[in-house]
Amino acid sequence: MTMSTKTENINLNEEDVESILERMSNAFRQLPRSPILHRPSEEGLAYEDVSFLATDGIPLEGWYIPRPGSDKIIIANHPMGFNRSGLPSHLEPWKSIWSPSGNDFEVNFIPDYKILHDAGYNVLAYDLRNHGHSSAANGGIVSTGIYESRDVLGSIRYIRERQDTSKMKIALFSRCLGCDSTFYAMLKDPEAFNGVKCLVGPQPVSEESILKKQLVLAGIAEERLADLDRMITLKTSLNISERDPRIWAKSVCIPTFLYQVQDDVLTSPTDVQSIFDAIPLTNKKLHWITNTSRRWDGYLEFQRNPTPMLDWFEHNMRAML
Repeated sequence: MTMSTKTENINLNEEDVESILERMSNAFRQLPRSPILHRPSEEGLAYEDVSFLATDGIPLEGWYIPRPGSDKIIIANHPMGFNRSGLPSHLEPWKSIWSPSGNDFEVNFIPDYKILHDAGYNVLAYDLRNHGHSSAANGGIVSTGIYESRDVLGSIRYIRERQDTSKMKIALFSRCLGCDSTFYAMLKDPEAFNGVKCLVGPQPVSEESILKKQLVLAGIAEERLADLDRMITLKTSLNISERDPRIWAKSVCIPTFLYQVQDDVLTSPTDVQSIFDAIPLTNKKLHWITNTSRRWDGYLEFQRNPTPMLDWFEHNMRAML
């Protein structure tokens, strides 16, 4: 997810437009890291600070939250610009960045881990590359899942190679950028998902959809997407058409539950619907969140209404693959 921006001046001159496009494209080249402001101990959870390698050798940082006696584990990651603990978008500079879209309130993921723990799951929560405390990689760029997919694969390998988790049943809780990354990981290495029980994916998104919406919020015509695409390509060597989870979703190979704010001001319901429709499985589900247009409400949905997702995990953890 890129930085949101908005101007009250609907009569932007070309210099204004170029400046906004520059800021939007810069988010893909060097995204400001958000701080890890919360720890599992806030919810009374014992945890271990862990470090492991992505499949290309990039060091990643995370928390392992044990559930004694359980043989099940959920691996959780996060959206673009967030980290394993969430996003302090009630504080500057994130408040100003996200207030135009109504998302100027904090997202704290620690309650998610408490819910999962209490439901009987061990949890591995980690920072994707170039986020949180994980290492810088690929020149600092955000690739919308292409390079981040190596982090997803590394997290699965870590659980399978760690002595006390190697026999555990694995499921994935992959949020936004993390979900796009998981789709791309399935495209590149489907065998790595053999035995992975299921995926819960909050709000995957295509860059084409979210960038068009952000241009409109900024008072810029959608037609300038081509100019923004050119700037992103010059800064990252990856264009928007190469960052398309609607294509990657065709490679999804495990039971998948997606959920999305239906009236999300930052994207369109047709986007996640097209991602869902591309998944070539019958064991899939799409859940819409209504009565809000704030994307962040989608990230908080699990802690507000965890039953559908917990039912999905439970059912598929029991299923024989």
